Amino acid sequence: MSSGVKQPIGQKRLTNIAVVRYKKKGKRFEVACYKNKIVNWRNGIEKDLDEVLQTTTVFVNVSKGVLAKHEDLVDVFGTADEEKVCRLILAEGDTQISDKERELEFATLFKDVAGVLADKCINPDTQRPYTLSMIERALRDVHFSVDPKRGAKQQALQALPQLQSKLRIERARMRLRLVTPLSAKPELDRLLAAQGANIEYQDLGLNGQQLTTVCLADPGCYRAIHALAASLPGGRLEVIALAATGEGSAQDAFDAGPAAPMRPAAAAPAAEPVLASEERRNGVAAAPAGAARPAPQRRASEPGAHAQPDPGAEVLYAAGPIAELPERYAARRERFAELDTLQPGWSVELRGRRGGDDAVDAFFVSPAGDSVGSFANARRAALAAHKMAACTGS
Repeated sequence: MSSGVKQPIGQKRLTNIAVVRYKKKGKRFEVACYKNKIVNWRNGIEKDLDEVLQTTTVFVNVSKGVLAKHEDLVDVFGTADEEKVCRLILAEGDTQISDKERELEFATLFKDVAGVLADKCINPDTQRPYTLSMIERALRDVHFSVDPKRGAKQQALQALPQLQSKLRIERARMRLRLVTPLSAKPELDRLLAAQGANIEYQDLGLNGQQLTTVCLADPGCYRAIHALAASLPGGRLEVIALAATGEGSAQDAFDAGPAAPMRPAAAAPAAEPVLASEERRNGVAAAPAGAARPAPQRRASEPGAHAQPDPGAEVLYAAGPIAELPERYAARRERFAELDTLQPGWSVELRGRRGGDDAVDAFFVSPAGDSVGSFANARRAALAAHKMAACTGS
């Protein structure tokens, strides 16, 4: 047994600590914190002060256990409340980040850079994005290192040229919708062509005076397109997608070695004529310069297919002009007269339903002899033909 009696230690041992130092008016103050909590507190992730500080005591020297004097706290901070002083020192003091904290910060920033590239870039061959793991592996293969003093997006743009030596990758385009006056169409087309944008389709509004254009453009062209839309009366620019991509993800291309030289992109197809999308929806054949375009055919099982008359139903009014409907169908005649106003020459056939009820179905035939089914389909087709006639000046 030991021959002497040991005096108990009256000191509070502070281990596994990170010291935050603050100097003002020639006096130094320190607080003892947990190593992995200071950054979380300053970033707003940690809200509980007790989870950050090992003790709310303010020190002059933490390692020696020298406490700050009451008079010094009042002189420098204007208060003797140690909790308020600790909050100020945590916010403005100097700290040394531990190895594990620095390692976590670098890993998080690296993942953020890879996430930006995965969100903003695509494979130009498939128009699909790469997965996050593929981007991270490619960044490691090109020996990319992050800079903690710069943002993730800025470093992602810097890393893109390096990745192009390993992957078929490029910046995804933005999908934009522009609403402009119809008279500004030549100016808009010139700007989009100069900026290298691809027009997906153009369509007229119901009033026939506004033109809606959907296009794909590089992010760097956004300001020029926005400036044009803002300068036009009634002009409007909407962002449909910040990164227009296809569905799914690109296939892994790492094992194939360095990417092949970039092939020149094929010339973009010419923009569809105004009202082309309207014609496809309504099944109306447009008449562009050259040859007529056949109307698309739909199966009866598809949504929007034209209803066909029931052969066994009673014919109440054989196919004929709308204006010659009998007097007992005067209400229908007045309603259907809108078709002849938009496009003269429509015919209608009325049939009763089986089962003995009084319901009557109307089936319409266009001036070209095409059966379009219900009144709703006929009205859309007549409206499209009316707009087309207005555009061509006929």
